[in-house]
Amino acid sequence: MTPGSTTDDAQSRVALRGKVGSIVSSGGVARPSGVEPVGPLMAALKPRQDRVEDALRQALRQVTVDAPPALAEAMAYSLLSPGKRLRPLLVALACEATGGALELALPSACAVEMIHTYSLIHDDLPAMDDDDLRRGQPTCHKKFGEALAILAGDALLTAAFQVLGEGYPPRTAAVSCLELARGAGAVGMVGGQTLDLEAEGRLREGPTPPSEEARNAERGTRNEERELEGVFGLPLRTPHSALRAPSAGGVGLLENIHARKTGALFRSSLRMGVFAAQAERPGGTDPKALAAADEYAAAFGLAFQVTDDLLDVESTADKAGKRVGKDAARGKLTYPGLLGVEESRTRAAELGQQAVAAAERLGSPLLAALARYVVDRDR
Repeated sequence: MTPGSTTDDAQSRVALRGKVGSIVSSGGVARPSGVEPVGPLMAALKPRQDRVEDALRQALRQVTVDAPPALAEAMAYSLLSPGKRLRPLLVALACEATGGALELALPSACAVEMIHTYSLIHDDLPAMDDDDLRRGQPTCHKKFGEALAILAGDALLTAAFQVLGEGYPPRTAAVSCLELARGAGAVGMVGGQTLDLEAEGRLREGPTPPSEEARNAERGTRNEERELEGVFGLPLRTPHSALRAPSAGGVGLLENIHARKTGALFRSSLRMGVFAAQAERPGGTDPKALAAADEYAAAFGLAFQVTDDLLDVESTADKAGKRVGKDAARGKLTYPGLLGVEESRTRAAELGQQAVAAAERLGSPLLAALARYVVDRDR
């Protein structure tokens, strides 16, 4: 057998694919001892988490059937590593609250987790947050090198839309793809990451105002969307009332950053759950359900981030599963840094109460309990 021959390549593929398969079949990496205590909420969520884990392994197999084994292994390493699966749970709970079954939510649940994982891989890179620990294990670029980590993130990003396109009828797939693209893109998560870097002074140039041509193109796009909304009976543009123009600094800027960087994908997760349950109905989705989902996401997302900032100050790497204290070391804009620890705790509690009220309007006791958990968590 000649090295580099077709036979040699095929055998190396089989060997490495077996390694990937062992990661996929085991669910990634063994969960560390002392992970989430099992309380009533966790006990209620665990069957959904387990089903999401199964769906993620199946989806990963489908999107990596003919992928280079090294790429598939890096994707599996990050996607299937221990995690709360918070965004998939938001999809599932919103779907169930609005009349759908868990199985209907799974393609969207997998898609949002793929997007989230890609963002973590890229966030951890030296050019971004330069982290070496994620979910209790070495970050993807520490394990596989920067080049393969970037490619694994790219592959997960695009796989998310493949999963939606293959997992739903055309109407649900279309509106879900559009929702996810907006939540994860320049107006949402990536826009928030950009504002975050800008606030740290890590971008070379400030923003350039949009040209008249760009503004006209945006107006034309919106007119086309209105026509499609009439055809589908669905709202195609995610409302961005929570996304304010960034102020010069302070809490307003910080909340704008996190409404985009964290909150936008939470909002898309909830809305995609509603779409999974209702998009195929003759009358489309219930506007009241979408409004309650948006209100929950706005409060939940900020509560999550305030608590995350507090954990960076008060938690340990063993508990958090990632390096802590890094925000203060970099002079990063955070809630405790602006408001102090006690006022940040008060703010998180207020936001948690707002999320609970929105969950009650949506008719989901589990979403209400999840909001309380997020504020009280220690990891």
